Amino acid sequence: MGEEIRTAEVSGDMRTARGTFEVSLEPAEHDQAGIRRMVITKTWRGDLAGQGAGTMLAAGDPATGKAGYVAVETVDGELDGLRGGFAFQQFGTMTAPDQQLRYEIVPGSGTADLAGITGTLDLEIIDGNTATC
Repeated sequence: MGEEIRTAEVSGDMRTARGTFEVSLEPAEHDQAGIRRMVITKTWRGDLAGQGAGTMLAAGDPATGKAGYVAVETVDGELDGLRGGFAFQQFGTMTAPDQQLRYEIVPGSGTADLAGITGTLDLEIIDGNTATC
């Protein structure tokens, strides 16, 4: 599906991080009718710098503007000078022309310097490939 560049902001109890990411979605084999499976690869830049990888399950018909997805993505890198990793749980719905996208850090998923991390990331896609938070 190609790459998209988006801006992102991660908010937690104590900090706000800003940056961009490039994402690539590749179809993966899946045997359940009506559900598409995609492999996510992502490069984060900015206050959060590193690599992301995950799996997305989607349903609906994006061509008609009605669809939804869930995904889990692991991120390994550096956040505001702290090295480690964590997982995002993602949720998105589309009812044209509106989209609702939400990322939450999975509780207990933080490693190394990022152990105990919590927070959310909200995206608003603009022009199909740029997002603000």
